[in-house]
Amino acid sequence: MQTITYHDRDWLRRLGVEQAAIASLPVHREKAEMWRRLNDRQAVRPMVWINEICWNEMNVDDELTLRCEGTWARQIETELRRLLYQWRHLPADMIVDDYIACPLVIHSTGFGLQEDVDIVRTSDSSDIVSRHFHPLIVNPEDVEKIQNPKVTYDRVATEERYSLMCDIFGEILPVRQVGIKGRWFAPWDELIRWWGVEDAMRDLVDRPDMVEAVIARLVDAYLCELDQWEELNLLTRNDDNTRIGSGGYGHTSQLPGQPFDPAHPHTANLWGCATAQIFGSVSPRMHWDFALKHEMRWLERWGMTYYGCCEPLDVKMGILRKIPNLRKVSTSPWVNTDRAVKEIGADYVMSRKPNPAVLATDVFNPETARTDLTAFLDKATGCQVEIIMKDISTVRNDPRRLWAWEKIAMETVMQRET
Repeated sequence: MQTITYHDRDWLRRLGVEQAAIASLPVHREKAEMWRRLNDRQAVRPMVWINEICWNEMNVDDELTLRCEGTWARQIETELRRLLYQWRHLPADMIVDDYIACPLVIHSTGFGLQEDVDIVRTSDSSDIVSRHFHPLIVNPEDVEKIQNPKVTYDRVATEERYSLMCDIFGEILPVRQVGIKGRWFAPWDELIRWWGVEDAMRDLVDRPDMVEAVIARLVDAYLCELDQWEELNLLTRNDDNTRIGSGGYGHTSQLPGQPFDPAHPHTANLWGCATAQIFGSVSPRMHWDFALKHEMRWLERWGMTYYGCCEPLDVKMGILRKIPNLRKVSTSPWVNTDRAVKEIGADYVMSRKPNPAVLATDVFNPETARTDLTAFLDKATGCQVEIIMKDISTVRNDPRRLWAWEKIAMETVMQRET
């Protein structure tokens, strides 16, 4: 059972008051409408958002220094301080929620495999690490190691946390119980941890039947878990200030769609996503055969979908157009921009990911950042675009680089407002 001291309660309430004041600003309703127009392919201008920040390098004037003492309170405090920090220094087109989320306490037994990995760290404070995986999937019979998850919902623990959070924030901000808002669906991200990158890629050629059997089995297991989420009523709508795939917010007029029961949302009422990042260099045919053909069983369950992350997809729109409910396509730093604009056009939202390396150079050059953004947007005139700065592994301990990038990005897109 969670408990909280008066000391921790006081600190959380102070931060909650700050969030409430910010959330009451009319700009958030305006931004929500702009995100809605983008996702409905009626964009006023490109939208900008920043996430996956190297928070270990961002503390300035103790803004991120935790004051709470309890583990649970510090988890809530961390999220609040990061939210307030981002609003103060690099808001771009972010939206601040007018409530506090209390996540449902959900457990899953997983897929039956635990990665065997060697980890090398460059910094004790960073989540960025190097990994060497020891294969667990070696022979065709190893497909049987992948098990169907068993999902359970701990209603008692959820209610205990909800009651405590209402006591902390109740008259400051409403507390909402929030379930699963979609899922980062990347089965190949899992498989390479169990298979090894080189071995998996080699087996696409040497043992294609085995590869197909393994990916099909893993997708079966994911769908088994998804069925349980629906049966246990654990889903929460994500057409709001929820990150969709590796992109921006999910506001749209086209969800939840019909039929829809507010008391029991289903996958058809939500955004879904998929990605096969490790397939960045394989042919469209192999991408279809060993990834997308199987991912389609997941994607077809959702109301609207987002595809991709870091893999360049400018040469794969032929297969991606087979996804019937596709709305947003990741446009990584490694695409050929001319080809991406031609292939994606205005049919889908281009989720552009600028190269975060611009923040990691010995000397930060703001004009390089501006030139990169301007060059892309010049070519993407007439397209529906979101600019998502992510995968920020370092700012060389100079947070103001990211602050400056945000200002440059907003100046650049504001010039294109229609």
